[in-house]
Amino acid sequence: MGTLLFNILLILVALYGLSFLLEKVIYKLLGVEKKEVSETSGKKIDQWGRRIIMILFLSTIPIYTFYALKDTTFIKWYWILYLTALLGFQSVMEWKYLKNSKQYLVTLIFLVVGIVFLYNVEYFI
Repeated sequence: MGTLLFNILLILVALYGLSFLLEKVIYKLLGVEKKEVSETSGKKIDQWGRRIIMILFLSTIPIYTFYALKDTTFIKWYWILYLTALLGFQSVMEWKYLKNSKQYLVTLIFLVVGIVFLYNVEYFI
């Protein structure tokens, strides 16, 4: 049990480091300067949207736990849906409120990479 937990922790640390490096490379390749939507007029909409997505995510946890016990593919699709909602919303907000910036493309790239990873997660663990 301890070895499995250590392996999962090691994988998470490696993924975090890899995503950090990937983010730096993509920003450099696209020539994008990182900005925050919270520094624009879309701050309130961004906060409310994130809250609504989080509330929906948390309110479906009982359903998640019920079906997760029966079907492990449900877990994968649950997280893919959550990632799509969160990063999809973030990319729309960046596209709308960060004019003259291609930052939304970086978010969309991370969305695609995240979906591919989550879809194939059983091969990594």
